[in-house]
Formats: sequence, structure tokens, C-alpha cells
Amino acid sequence: MTAYHRPDTLDEALRIAADGACILAAGCTDLFPATSAQALTGPVLDLTGIAALKGITRSAAGWRIGAGTSWAEIARADLPEAFAGLQAAAREVGSVQIQTSGTIGGNLCNASPAADGVPPLLTLGASVELAGPAGLRVLALEAFMLGPRRVALVPGEILTAVLIPEVSGQGGFLKLGARAYLVISIVMGASRIVLDDGRIAQAALAMGAASPVARRLTALEAAVTGLRPAEAAGFDPVLVTRALSPLSDPRADETYRNEAAVTLMRRLIGEAGR
Repeated sequence: MTAYHRPDTLDEALRIAADGACILAAGCTDLFPATSAQALTGPVLDLTGIAALKGITRSAAGWRIGAGTSWAEIARADLPEAFAGLQAAAREVGSVQIQTSGTIGGNLCNASPAADGVPPLLTLGASVELAGPAGLRVLALEAFMLGPRRVALVPGEILTAVLIPEVSGQGGFLKLGARAYLVISIVMGASRIVLDDGRIAQAALAMGAASPVARRLTALEAAVTGLRPAEAAGFDPVLVTRALSPLSDPRADETYRNEAAVTLMRRLIGEAGR
């Protein structure tokens, strides 16, 4: 029979996880659907009982979102306008039931190319805090996401929090899918745009579900800086498509994903400040 652990403290969880044999469980919204066998194949370490992994706090260093914080909590939180894209994504993760159970840490560690939380977190300059046998370390989110279903956790480590610096601007998020809920994204875009006298003073733009991992569009960010949103929305499509490498699957082919990515990003930029 598979062992099941549900500790109350992070220290206890780290002791149990030290040998790297446990399957880490948070919201479990992806854990069982991803299991082809009738039962999980190893001991389970359930992190949902650890209060220290939950909640959203602010300090002089910025914002800390506990890895065990649910999407529903994020959607309801009183956060600055820069977080509007993250909160919009939170309201589109699965269904209401999944938003209530699913966690931001689980979304990141699951490492789906279509993970709704990743593009808005990239626009916020997020990092992840990891606890393990060697202590705490912090990685930029770009360095943590290695590829489909691959993250930079070493055996015995647990993702404990998402760290976001103080940022300004207005966040945005758009997702294209076959329906509004319970759908894997065909493509999605996120933005955080700072306006100064009607012009783009800073742009952080990212696309998801169009590459093995979500990506910042740094060339496009540079190209639109200094322009008014309506003008910037007429950008050269190559500034988006050459940064992406979408696959073709039953939901959409490469050409459609590239065209959709350009359209979503035009809308996000053009609507800045409205």
C-alpha cells in the first residue's frame, strides 16, 4: 500500500522529502489525471496541511505568494493593477472547483507549456523560492521552467513561494481556447504596461502555449517602448513569431497558433490604459 504523509510544518515535509522518493501533492488537480496507472506509483507527500505555504504577504522586498495558495485566493486578493493579468489568469484556470483546489505552486511544478499562471508571472518578474537539504535558494522563474513537465527542482526540494518585486503598470491577460472554462489554452498572452503621458514607458510581454515554455517577448518590448498603445499595436508580426516555436496538435496547428499569438498581443497592447 502506498504511504501517505500530510505534515503540518515545512521542516517535517523536508525531512520526509529528503530521499526524493515522494510524489509531492498540492491541489492534486493534475496529479491524478496525469497518472496512467490505477494507483500512484510511490509514497505521497501532501503539502496542503502546511499553513506556512499559504497566503499572500507584502514586505519591503515585494510580494510573497505561498506555493500552497489557491487560484481562488489569488483572484480574490486585494492586489495592485500590475497583478491584474495574474488575477485574470486565476479566474480562467480550469473551473471554479479547480480554482478552489489548485495552487500556484502546483501549476508551476506541473510545468505544462499551457500553464495559465506562467505568462503573467513572467511579466511581473517573478522568482521562486525553493527549500531543500541545502537550505533556501531563489531562482528566476525563467530558470526554474526547463521544458514541458521539467523544472529545476533537485531531489528533496519543495517549492515554497513565488516572489514578486515591487512593480507598477497595468497587467493584462488573454487566453484563447475552445470554450471559457475547463479548457487547455491554444495560446495565451500576458502584459504589464507602464504608461507615461500616454506613451509606453515600460512593457513586459509574454506568450504561453506557443513554445515548450512560456516566453518573454523582449524584442517586442523594446520595439513598443516610447510609442502610444494604438501605434504600438501595429507592430511587425515577426517580433512575436520569431520568438515562438509552437507545435501542431489536435487543438491547433503551428500557423494558427502564430497568428493567434500576434492577435492576442495586438489586443493587449492596444487596450493598455483603457
